Amino acid sequence: MTIQDIPALNASLNAFATALLSAGYIFIKLGRRDAHRLVMFSAGIVSSVFLVGYVAHKLLVRGVHTPFGGEGVIRTAYYLMLVTHIILASAIAFLVPRTFLFAIKGNFERHKAWARWTYPIWYYVSLTGVLVYFSLYQWWPAAK
Repeated sequence: MTIQDIPALNASLNAFATALLSAGYIFIKLGRRDAHRLVMFSAGIVSSVFLVGYVAHKLLVRGVHTPFGGEGVIRTAYYLMLVTHIILASAIAFLVPRTFLFAIKGNFERHKAWARWTYPIWYYVSLTGVLVYFSLYQWWPAAK
C-alpha cells in the first residue's frame, strides 16, 4: 500500500459507514434495537478508522491538498459541498460520541432527541466524503 492508495481506502470506509448508517436507520424503524446497536457501533468504528486514515494521509503528504480539476458550475458545486462537508464533519466529532453516550447510559429519550440531528449530519458527511473522493480522483482530477 502506498500513500496514493489511502484516499481510495478512506472513500471505501466512508461508503461502508454510509451503508451501516442506512442499515441502522432501517433496524431502529423496524424496532430491532440489538441490530441497530450493532450496526451503529460498527459505523462508529469504521468512521473512526477513516479518521485515522485521513489524518495519517494529511500528515504523510504534509497537508498538501489535492487540487480540483473541474470548472464552471461544477467547481462551485464541488466547493459548496466541500465546505459544508468540512464544517459538518467537525460537528460530527462531538455529536456522534455524545449521541452514543446517551444510548450507552440507557437514556434513550435523550439519545433519540440527539440522533434526530446527529444521524442526518453523519449520513451527509459520510456520503459527501465519498463524493469528494470521486470528484477529486475520478471525475475531475486536476491536470498533472
